[in-house]
Amino acid sequence: MVEAVTRTHPERYGGQVEEQDVAATVEEHRTTTSERGPFCVASCTCGWRGPARRARSLARTDARNHTPE
Repeated sequence: MVEAVTRTHPERYGGQVEEQDVAATVEEHRTTTSERGPFCVASCTCGWRGPARRARSLARTDARNHTPE
């Protein structure tokens, strides 16, 4: 199951950050992507963070690959 939710944080980063929940297949591994300037980073509630990517699709792939099936 893939859940997609987008949130914008106008109070942080001058409104430039959007977070997207990519996968919520396991409760303890809830992954999101967030944009910081020209980069997109995948992160997880377990503390994992992926590399900064210029392509959102690559950050989403990092998040999907991190989440166990």
